[in-house]
Amino acid sequence: MPHYDSGNTSWVLVSAALVLFMTPGLAIFYGGMVRRKNVLAMLMQNFGVMAVVSLLWVWVTYSLAFGPDAGGLGLIGTLHFAGLGHLHQPVPGYTGSRAMTIPPVAFVIFQMMFAIITPALLTGSVADRMKFGSFLLFIVAWSVLVYAPVTHWVFSPEGWLAKRGVEDFAGGTVVELNAGMAGAALAWVVGRRRGWPHDLMRPHNVPLTVLGGGILWFGWFGFNAGSALGAAGAAMAFVNTNTAIAAALLAWIAVEKLRTGKPTTLGAVSGAVAGAVAITPACGFVNTLGATVIGVVAGVASALAVNLKFRLRLDESLDVLAVHGVAGLLGTLLVGLLGTTTSLGRNGLFYGGGAGLLGEQALAVVCVGAYSLVVTAGITYAIRATVGLRVSEDEELAGLDLSQHEESAYDLEASSGMLTSGDR
Repeated sequence: MPHYDSGNTSWVLVSAALVLFMTPGLAIFYGGMVRRKNVLAMLMQNFGVMAVVSLLWVWVTYSLAFGPDAGGLGLIGTLHFAGLGHLHQPVPGYTGSRAMTIPPVAFVIFQMMFAIITPALLTGSVADRMKFGSFLLFIVAWSVLVYAPVTHWVFSPEGWLAKRGVEDFAGGTVVELNAGMAGAALAWVVGRRRGWPHDLMRPHNVPLTVLGGGILWFGWFGFNAGSALGAAGAAMAFVNTNTAIAAALLAWIAVEKLRTGKPTTLGAVSGAVAGAVAITPACGFVNTLGATVIGVVAGVASALAVNLKFRLRLDESLDVLAVHGVAGLLGTLLVGLLGTTTSLGRNGLFYGGGAGLLGEQALAVVCVGAYSLVVTAGITYAIRATVGLRVSEDEELAGLDLSQHEESAYDLEASSGMLTSGDR
C-alpha cells in the first residue's frame, strides 16, 4: 500500500474547502457589480455551476483530465476513472519521485473545486442577459470540450505541455487565461446588453462586492498553497500569494489616482483579484521580489486593460478578460523571466536560465488562449442556433431575477410600506 501522509491529506482537504468557498464569494463579488434586478440571477448561475460541474467531474471530466493518456499524444485522458472507478490506482504520471502522499480521492476533490470556479468566472462575462437553462447547457459542453482537455495538457504529467516543461503552479493557463478568453468569446456571440455602452450600468452594491473580494482573497490561499499538495511545500506559495495581492491592489489604485485623481473601492478590490490571478501560475516558482513585481505589473496592466472592451466594442460585462485573462497571461509569462530554482521549478531568464522556459510559457499562452477562444465560440454558436442564448428584450428590461426565477433580491415595496406606515 502507498504511504499517505495525514498532515498533507488534511491540508489538501482544507484547501479544497477554501477553493469551493471561493465560488459563493465570486457570486457575491459579481452580484454587487450588477444592477439590482439581476443580482439573484448572478448568484443562481454560480450555484448552478457548483451542482452541474460537481456531477460532471466525478462521472466524466476528472477522468478526461487526469486519466491515462489516450493515444500517447498528451491531448486528453481516457474514461478509465469515469464514475471514480479504479481509485486505488495512482494518478497517472504521479509516480516514482513525484508520487503523491495523499489518497487519489483527495486529489479528485481538490481538483474538482478548480473545475467549478473556472466556468463560474464566465458568469461575469455575460451578466444580465443569458438564459439560465442555456447557460447550464453551455457549462456542460464547455467543461467537457474545453476545461478537461486544457487541464490534461497542463496539469496532468502526461499532458503535452506538461511534458515540455511548462510551469503553471495553480492555474494561470488552465483557470485564468482559459476563462478570460472563453469569456470574451461567449460575450461576443451572446451580444451586448441593451443600452450598452450608452446607458449607465453602475454596480448596485459595492460593499457586497468588497465582501466577495475578501472571500476570494481568503480562499486563494487554498487555491495556490493547496496546489503544493502537501503542507510542507505550501508556505512559500502562501506568502507569495498575499504579497502579490497587496502589491496589485496598491498598483491599481495608483493608476486610478494618476488618471482620475480618485482611487476607488471597486478599483482596490479589482486590483486585489488581479494580483491573485497573476501570482497563481508563479506562486511556487518565484521569490518575494518576483511576487512583488508580478503583483505590481498585474495591477497596472489590468487597470489599463479595463478600457479594452470599449475599444473592441465588446460588452464583456464584469471585466473577466481584463482581470483574469490579462493577469493570467502576464503571470504565466513572468514565470519565464522571474522563476528561480526550487525543488519544483527552473531559473527564468533574469536568473540565468536562458530563454527556454520563457518560450515554453509563451507556447502555453498561445495554445491555451487560441483553443479556448475558438472552441468556446463554436459551442456558443451551436447553442444559439438550437435552443437560443438570450432572454427577450422585455425579460432583459424586467431583469433576470424576475424573468428567470420569479424572485427579487430586495422587497422594496414592502420596505416602502413599512416606512410609510411608520411615518403615519
